[in-house]
Amino acid sequence: MSIKEAGVDLSTPTGDEKRRFPTFTKKRTTTVSILALLAWTVAVFDYGLFGTLLPAMQEEFGWTAPEAYAINTWIAVGTAIVCFGIGPVIDRLGRRKGMMLTVGGTAIVSGVTAFIPAGLGFMSNALLVVVRSFGGLGFSEQAVNATYMNEVYQVTEDERKRKRPGFHYSFIQGGWPLGFLLASALALAFLPTLGWRALYLMATIPAIIIVLLIAKKLKETPQFELHQKLTQLEKSGKTAEAHALARSFGVEHSSSAPLKRIWEPALRRNTIIFSLAWIVNFFGIMIFSILGTSVLANAKGVQLSDAFWMLIIINLLAYFGYVFHGWLGDKIGRKKTIVSGWIISGLSFAVMLSPLVSSPFLIILTYGTGLFFLVGPYSAIQYFMAECYPVSCRATGLAFIGAMSQPGIILGGALFTVVAAAAGTGPAALWVGALGTLLSGFLMLGTKAVPAVALEEAHATV
Repeated sequence: MSIKEAGVDLSTPTGDEKRRFPTFTKKRTTTVSILALLAWTVAVFDYGLFGTLLPAMQEEFGWTAPEAYAINTWIAVGTAIVCFGIGPVIDRLGRRKGMMLTVGGTAIVSGVTAFIPAGLGFMSNALLVVVRSFGGLGFSEQAVNATYMNEVYQVTEDERKRKRPGFHYSFIQGGWPLGFLLASALALAFLPTLGWRALYLMATIPAIIIVLLIAKKLKETPQFELHQKLTQLEKSGKTAEAHALARSFGVEHSSSAPLKRIWEPALRRNTIIFSLAWIVNFFGIMIFSILGTSVLANAKGVQLSDAFWMLIIINLLAYFGYVFHGWLGDKIGRKKTIVSGWIISGLSFAVMLSPLVSSPFLIILTYGTGLFFLVGPYSAIQYFMAECYPVSCRATGLAFIGAMSQPGIILGGALFTVVAAAAGTGPAALWVGALGTLLSGFLMLGTKAVPAVALEEAHATV
């Protein structure tokens, strides 16, 4: 039997009154989970299209391979700027509006990309860089998802999701390989006849539909509603009332700005380590996930149409990597899961790039294994990070760290471009992508759980 949902009691508490957050029903939790998966898949679809279609765009724009990689690097610079700014906005707007902003931004970026002219030389390249930089809105959708679902699973009446949140969240974070799978499948089906521009127009339609569904079906989390009320009281000069209301829910109220709070002593270490790990891990993400078609074509000599087929199979395998790592994180701990996954991934990609691997079967096997253990741990790390920050700065923390992926793409892209120009795509993928992935696993050993943060939400669970 479903528990009746009620609003958050935000009235001034009396004495030592203790309150609990209202629950999300099983039905509403399921609706939220499905929409979060669709939102992330659609956002990744647009984000992944650029890497998937890069060889075709390279031909129309007249770029050499190093020039194409350089354009990708400049786009990463703009994407980083967008990603760094979106976290504090979400912590002010809310999770629901944040999701609408990121997915809606994706629809606009996809549509505009389709109309960028290719014959204007530097101007064409500059327009492409500016427009695709706002693809950072879509990339930031994962920070909104992780923040939103962490708070929903704390207060859901669905006992399975409350007890095994990492496993259930993994199905949502798995939208990354599903988005790339969708990009590869549609490119295989329509690129030869319709061209790359039509694929970007296709990406706008599901994004618009998802925004409308979010506006109609989703509700804000009670944790954020409380945070919003506390912020209003603080701005009105009612600091004592804000602290009293926070205590009634077992929450520690802080008047610090979200971006400042993630650098406080209790949170600083994880902010630094997570950021460094994301930077070097995105050497591997950029090369083996975003530029997968280029690596297969230029490093292994695979035809473009065959590369699309391979990436469909490889990304399907990668989806189960998310589910596996989400399940494993609940069992042995998220930190151990992430460390072991990224180390195995780096070694797998090194084997794939060796001369010993030349047949299509072995390429798919080793590439698929590498991607399975590269992207799969993100179902664990997103939830792990959400557990390391309080409500007041959770979206900011996750978006800030997520934005570190872009310096990773910038630095990794620059290194990849230089090494590829000097020695070829294969050695560049090995020494930048595979090695960066391996190093990220060892960096994650420096992270630690933050028990004080968990205590802030001691009364939030059902």
